[in-house]
Formats: sequence, structure tokens, C-alpha cells
Amino acid sequence: MALWNKLFGEFVDVIQWIDDSNDTLVYRFERHGNEIKFGAKLTVREGQVAVLVNEGQLADTFQPGMYELKTNNLPILSTLQAWQHGFESPFKAEVYFFSTRRFTDLKWGTLNPVMLRDPEFGPIRLRAFGSYAMRILDAPTFLREIVGTDGRFTTDEITNQLRNLVVSRFTNILGQSGIPALDLAGNYDQLGEFLRQRIAPEFATVGLELTNLLVENISLPKEVEAVLDRRTSMGIVGNLDQYTQFQAAEALRDAAANPGGGSEAMNMGLGLAMVQRLSETLARPASPASPAPAPPPVSPASPPPLPTATRYFVAVNSQQTGPFGLDELQQQARDGQLTRATLVWTQGMADWASAGEVAELAVLFSHLPPPLPTA
Repeated sequence: MALWNKLFGEFVDVIQWIDDSNDTLVYRFERHGNEIKFGAKLTVREGQVAVLVNEGQLADTFQPGMYELKTNNLPILSTLQAWQHGFESPFKAEVYFFSTRRFTDLKWGTLNPVMLRDPEFGPIRLRAFGSYAMRILDAPTFLREIVGTDGRFTTDEITNQLRNLVVSRFTNILGQSGIPALDLAGNYDQLGEFLRQRIAPEFATVGLELTNLLVENISLPKEVEAVLDRRTSMGIVGNLDQYTQFQAAEALRDAAANPGGGSEAMNMGLGLAMVQRLSETLARPASPASPAPAPPPVSPASPPPLPTATRYFVAVNSQQTGPFGLDELQQQARDGQLTRATLVWTQGMADWASAGEVAELAVLFSHLPPPLPTA
């Protein structure tokens, strides 16, 4: 097998890399004994950069295109090998291909909740996750700082380190922002862009470019979310008394629709509870549509305002007259103009009523005999 590899290497004079994976950052072109024939064709495609390494030293960098590898075309390599006049013999070197395309949908997230002091809830714990995209910006720097002699370097070998860097900086930024937890959802874009600008220089030190960073979600622990959901439900319910009445009415309707669904005692108890609830509702004074203005402050030394006397309207010959005060009505009663059967009305009465049926006016007829009984 070793002999076959050596013979096969003598005929192969095209050095190229066709990547069929989605996670390879760096690939080292394999040749038997790292021997590259004189005049070999090096093909670098778009989205790639090739680096020639001779005996551990970086010799040349090749951008997309086709190159013929000769000593007179490789001035740095010729200097390293002390080839002053050039030779046509194979030379030993390594060719590393770097993928410069953008690697997207790389995930980051907090392994443990982040402790923060929220201005509304106090001390809370938050979890966050998102994604980012990066690419190789400086191949020689990335080779020296990260890759080394790795023949196939994938994203899995560096994503843990990058994720820890993102999470560490994100925690610091989130703690200093002072944004309430309920307002974070409206600031995801700003947080992501600010975080990208903050971390980009640290990516550049190893030859990488952070092209994009997204904050996808920041969430509270499940226990806190459950309490927040209950608080939200209370806000949606609104008036608790009205909601209780509604639930009681719904339960009564369901019981009426399914009379055999419960015991007689349970149905009776439900009916009594409903009647009691309705009685309490009717007995409670109706709340005004809008709060009445507060009365002017009264000095402690001054007496309270006098009560307003009740005034009544009187029906005379099917015509409305008045309103009259009690003194005027008393005089009309003496003159016979106002009788027990006369219809009267004042504010607060549902309808017109006979003067004799109104307790406040009944005393006006105390000096008069009652009406004669009918035959």
C-alpha cells in the first residue's frame, strides 16, 4: 500500500480541495511524504484560501485561482530552501486549504441560569440562547493560533470555546444594561448587535470574523413563569366579583342542562348559593359610572351643610305641577287641593304614587278622617 501511494503521488499533479461537508474549516492536502512535484497545479476555488507550509514555516498564501508551483514562482519558498537558481526536483511542503465561506446557525446558550437584579421583580434568574455566524478572516493567524497541525479542523472543535466567550460577554452586558425582564423582548436586536460589536475584536485575534449574532430568547425559570401566568390571568379576569357571578351562572346553566349529572342535594346547594349571590348583588348599591368629585374640604370649626328638602311633583287634572316643598303641600292638603289619592312623584321613586302611600306625605292627612268605605 505504501508503494502504491508513492507511485500514485508521482502522477498526481493537481492539488485541490472539493468540500462536500458543512462543518470543515481547514483541510490539509495529503501527499505521500508531503512531496509536491515541480510544476504541480494548485487550484484554489472561490470561498477558499490555500496556505503553503514548508518544514513548519508558512511559505505562501494563495487566493482563489490556479497556480503552477515552481521554485521561481515561490520566492519565499526558494529563500527558505536556499534555491538560488531553481531546481525541477520535487520539494516537500504541506498545503492547507481554508474555507472562507460563512458558517451559519452556530448555537450559543447559557448552561446555567444567569443571576440578575431586576428593577421590577428583584433578584431573578434568566436563561438565554441564540445563534451566530462566523468565517475565517485571516488564514495564517487561524493556522498559527488554533489549527496547528490538525489535518481536518471542523467547527465542532472550536464552537465550545466560542460559545463560552459569547455567553460570558452576554451575561456581563445583560447585567449592566438594567433593562427590566419584561422589556427584554423588545430589545433583542439591539442586544445582539451590541454583543457582536463587543466580541468581534476577540474573534479577530484568532483570525475569525463574527458576521452576525442573534438573541433568540431570554426566559424565566418555569416556576417563575407559572406565577407570572397566574398574575396575567388575574389581570385578564378583571373584576373578581363579576367573574365569580359569571362562573356561578355558567355552573347553574350546566346543572340545568344536565339535571342527572349531580345529586339532588348538590343541585339544591348550588341553587341556594346562586340565590344568595344574587341577593347580595341586588342589595349592593350600584357603583357610579364615574367617580364623583370630592367635596370641598370643610373647616373643623364650620357646621356641615344643611340637608336639601325633598320636593314633589303633583298631578292636577292629568297635568304635572310643581315641584312643591312640604310646607306648600301641607297648605294644599288643608285647602283640599291635595288628597290621599292625589298622584305625586319625587326623585328616587320608580313611578307616580298616591300621596297617602308615601310615608313622608301621609302625615299631612293626619287631621283628616280616612275615606269612607265603599258600599
